[in-house]
Amino acid sequence: MKLNEIRDNPGAHYRAKRLGRGIGSGKGKTAGHGGKGQLGRSGVAINGFEGGQTPLHRRLPKRGFNNKIFQKDFKVVNLGRLQQALDGKKLAAKGKIDGKALVAAGVLRRLGDGVRLLAKGQLKTAITIEVIGASQAAIAAVEKAGGKVLLPGAAAAAPEPEAPAAEAEAAKPRARRAKPPAAEPETPAQ
Repeated sequence: MKLNEIRDNPGAHYRAKRLGRGIGSGKGKTAGHGGKGQLGRSGVAINGFEGGQTPLHRRLPKRGFNNKIFQKDFKVVNLGRLQQALDGKKLAAKGKIDGKALVAAGVLRRLGDGVRLLAKGQLKTAITIEVIGASQAAIAAVEKAGGKVLLPGAAAAAPEPEAPAAEAEAAKPRARRAKPPAAEPETPAQ
């Protein structure tokens, strides 16, 4: 093969129509834009306009709703990506790894509403990672490597120790003595 024999694959390059290049080309003078009017000019983009007929998007009824503007923006981190950062010395295995550490290491670009840990790839290093959510497979893989996944709900789910009985008694409202009925004014006998 020589440089002058290099060719693109057949059909890979479509030669553009040369508009406005004479009558014989079939696309001369008005170059396929017709004569005059809005569509004959440049800079026209009338999406959904059907010539004055009620357009399709207005003929169909409105239906349903969505709450997309309220949806949480969780950033996903896979185990393989974490291992890559650990191997590249961008993350330290000792200490707790959280969202801010992942952003500082360049694993994530921004934090969003929190980090979700997923199990794609392999983790060989024992790490302690704090995330908003994690798949069961990811938690199992981190624990298998000798690490720990800290979730925000785990601390809240632990039962609180009960207060001693003396404190519970003090917290109860105390019974009060009822007031005696007001004495009715005597009316003179007639």
